[in-house]
Amino acid sequence: MADLFSPDQPEKASLGRPLADRLRPQNLGEVVGQEHLTGPDGALTRMIASGTLGSMVFWGPPGTGKTTVARLLAGETSLAFEQISAIFSGVADLKKVFETARLRRANGRQTLLFVDEIHRFNRAQQDSFLPVMEDGTVVLVGATTENPSFELNAALLSRSRVLVFHSLDEDSIAKLLQRAEETEAKPLPLDEEARASLVRMADGDGRASLTLSEEVWRAAKPGEVFDAEGLMRIVQRRAPIYDKGQDGHYNLISALHKSVRGSDPDAALYYLARMFDAGEDPLYLGRRLVRMAVEDIGLADPQALVVANAAKDAYDYLGSPEGELAFAQACVYLATAPKSNAVYNAFKAATRAAKEHGSLLPPKHILNAPTKLMKEESYGSGYRYDHDEPEAFSGQDYFPEKMGRRTFYDPPERGFEREVRKRLEYWAKLRKERGM
Repeated sequence: MADLFSPDQPEKASLGRPLADRLRPQNLGEVVGQEHLTGPDGALTRMIASGTLGSMVFWGPPGTGKTTVARLLAGETSLAFEQISAIFSGVADLKKVFETARLRRANGRQTLLFVDEIHRFNRAQQDSFLPVMEDGTVVLVGATTENPSFELNAALLSRSRVLVFHSLDEDSIAKLLQRAEETEAKPLPLDEEARASLVRMADGDGRASLTLSEEVWRAAKPGEVFDAEGLMRIVQRRAPIYDKGQDGHYNLISALHKSVRGSDPDAALYYLARMFDAGEDPLYLGRRLVRMAVEDIGLADPQALVVANAAKDAYDYLGSPEGELAFAQACVYLATAPKSNAVYNAFKAATRAAKEHGSLLPPKHILNAPTKLMKEESYGSGYRYDHDEPEAFSGQDYFPEKMGRRTFYDPPERGFEREVRKRLEYWAKLRKERGM
């Protein structure tokens, strides 16, 4: 893990070691980008000052220092440090680690057990940590890039404090690059624009920024300085941090949806482009645009659903990359359309009413009477055919008798729904005039 780096590393040990490893910090004060945890008033600083550590879960993106901080915690509290990875460890490995920790505790020393990618352990494996956490055999520090609320057992979470690690901001990445230059005793062969591009390419990942720096140094000829275009050519850009089944996926689609809802076409296009760039399934994006059309626009602009569906059809016809423009067009249309969630709210209210009154029969006058018995039971009796009524409107009550008339749909005075509201108000006026 490498974003937390000290330039004061022994020269001898540097041979063959990646720059990110050589720049690991030697104390919490050297940690970059996580001041809310490791700064003078940070959560971990306070915990160390208290003299005791509880079990924790470190949640954050790659390259933000989770492993490094765990090592430093063990060193600053005199705990033995043990590290395992859920990717490479099984039940037998856990048993060995627990047994070693028990022997160590019997000799008067507690163990800080760092579990990388802890969310990859299954539920039973996660449960196996509970006894050694409860009796103090280990202080568990789990690291995960995924939302602990979804990926970790409730019992494990209830015994741990979740600490969030943030992606490194541009200032923090810039500090790392400066440390790297001090360690290597030479500047990065980049002009100002290229340096800013490298910071952005790191995508908040300190380890990535140092790996990219090493690539640049290797590629540069004596005296050569790369501009932004040259940098892109040398490093072939770094793939975005994005797992289509995990948090990165859901974070970006949430950002896209909220940008459309917030009528910001520029932000919406940015997130749409990021998802395409990361290899998102176009069918998924098409479905989400349709959902935005019906959830956040609805009848304020009935064409929104038509446009969203047409974009999916156009992509099917054109394929990639030409078809991506159809999604972009739909995205801008949806973002700039008048917004209404009136139908969305009406359907939710109607669904609640359906669950509450699901056993009630519709009123008999609107039921068909295909049999003699049903006619005798007054099915269809009193029904008024709307097309035979003045203005093709009877004003009958169609709800079950025990419910009475309900109002679920309340269109706002926006877009096409302004016209829909006029119609509803006119029909309400007719009902009142006719005593319905």
